[in-house]
Amino acid sequence: MNKQDHIRNFSIIAHIDHGKTTLTDRILEITRAIPQREMRDRYLDKMDLEQEKGITIKLQPIRTEYKRSTADQNQNFILNLIDTPGHVDFSYEVSRSLAACEGAILLVDLSQGVQAQTLSHFQTAKKLGLALIPVINKIDLNLNSSAEQQLISLGFKKEEIIKTSGKTGQGIEELLESIVKKIPPPSGSPQKPLRGLVFDSYYDDHQGVVLLVKIVDGDIRFQKQSFPRLKLMANDTSFVPLEIGYLKANLQPQPRLTTGEVGYLATGLKNIKLGAVGDTITKSEVKKEKLKITALPGYQKIKPRVFAGLYPAEAQNINNLKEALSKLSLNDASLTFTPESSPILGSGFRIGCLGQFHLEIIRERLEREFSLSVISTAPTVPYRVIKKDKEVITITSVSNLPPPDQIESIHEPWIKAVIISPHQYLGKVMRVCQISRGKLQSTDILGQENSQQLKLTCLLPLNELFENFFQRLKSATSGFASFDYELLDYRRSDIVKLDFLINRQVIEPLSLLLPRTKAVQKAQEGVHKLKKLLPHQQFAVPIQAAVNGRIIARTDLKAIKKDVTAKLYGGDRTRKDKLLQKQKKGKKRLKRFGKIKLPLNLFPRFLRHQ
Repeated sequence: MNKQDHIRNFSIIAHIDHGKTTLTDRILEITRAIPQREMRDRYLDKMDLEQEKGITIKLQPIRTEYKRSTADQNQNFILNLIDTPGHVDFSYEVSRSLAACEGAILLVDLSQGVQAQTLSHFQTAKKLGLALIPVINKIDLNLNSSAEQQLISLGFKKEEIIKTSGKTGQGIEELLESIVKKIPPPSGSPQKPLRGLVFDSYYDDHQGVVLLVKIVDGDIRFQKQSFPRLKLMANDTSFVPLEIGYLKANLQPQPRLTTGEVGYLATGLKNIKLGAVGDTITKSEVKKEKLKITALPGYQKIKPRVFAGLYPAEAQNINNLKEALSKLSLNDASLTFTPESSPILGSGFRIGCLGQFHLEIIRERLEREFSLSVISTAPTVPYRVIKKDKEVITITSVSNLPPPDQIESIHEPWIKAVIISPHQYLGKVMRVCQISRGKLQSTDILGQENSQQLKLTCLLPLNELFENFFQRLKSATSGFASFDYELLDYRRSDIVKLDFLINRQVIEPLSLLLPRTKAVQKAQEGVHKLKKLLPHQQFAVPIQAAVNGRIIARTDLKAIKKDVTAKLYGGDRTRKDKLLQKQKKGKKRLKRFGKIKLPLNLFPRFLRHQ
């Protein structure tokens, strides 16, 4: 066997909280990838956010070695493991990981069985033609479960299902044996010209853009006192690597990366836009026309599903915010941002991401990693607006909605949702879908006829995901339901713009696009919430909600009562009346010309309620 035959590139794919990261810890422990004194729980979760929230946000590769002993020989296998996220908002990270692998471990929790994300990742891996190893995890729980039957219903044989415990380490050796037997080695050719797939990247202040690559063909080696000049084919950018190496516990510099290996390239490039994920690396001096070097398939560009405005709490930090977003977008291809401005919040950016949780993570990373305090506006989905002159525009901000008299129709994105739930909650799940303007398409049994799990397919508007859909679903099923979705198409809807006015001034960052049927309820809830959040003024403040300019809800914030007669002791009554009359005139004038300074924490507190 040559070195390439001893390489195994694989990912672990699973629904969130099925023990994927704990299983990874045991693999690293048994293969001694990490020194014992440095080993800790959730080792590959590098971010503080990942450790605190107990979930994986970013894909994380690591190289380890498995020493396999048989009756006649000892063999060393190189295992390149890519840990993947489980949350639905980060499913794009999973597809990127799988594209750099020849196989994957399909992990299922014994107590929960096959869930929505399990099915989604399974289908993605099958489309890519990867070798799959079915694994039931958490067998230390000793529960009766239908997980095995559910895996069999997906096409696996009973004898190929491995049972493990990430907690105790049971079954890990059997799993490692299965990895080297069932997952094929990389199929590239060392004799062909260099081609490497960029599956992730990040920015380092000293080494510039650092690319994580899989060498598909050829190799990169240190010769004549330097590395060869390389080229990124998509943007025709050339560079000489400062350093190359393996992705072990720490970056481990090496003189060579060869076919099938996964490693890193420190490019030295300072322009963070050049390290595009999905690009192909080749040697700069090779004429691709002559040798017919074609770029690797790369990745389908993913479109953001959710948009929101992000503004620095302090206006002077606008350039710092731009630089921070640029660095985050380098290794998060789903994050987009464009400049925008607000008369109330000043200059900021309209960002696009994959979901509400993704938006929350971006906001927290800006605060933790870049020390930036930011204000976020209400998230919205992209709407297609057909104007009366037949022009079709896509809007990602409420402020870009044309006037009502110019609009012929508004179309909103719909999704196909897959819900996995115990059968006894069928009625409640159907009710949640109905409340969310959904349409139930089908109901299937997952596994055998007596299985306790149902798979429901439902169509509903994407915007409903921000109306506590998942929270309602979890509540209706006592926390047992799981959920995954894919974008379907755009459908015509009766969408209106809901504005909130404070002292008769529209507060644009609080504006919403929503179905007309929900406008009155949202308006009433919103004005009463604002009344609780706003500080009292020296004059009465009207708080209103309007749809297309028509007021549909109102409440008033009463003025602060100040006793202007407190200093008077006795005397003529007319003295008190004069002071009270003067106060009344002053408040009337303030009501007409007074300005209200809105506290910055008003926006996040109001949006949390909404």
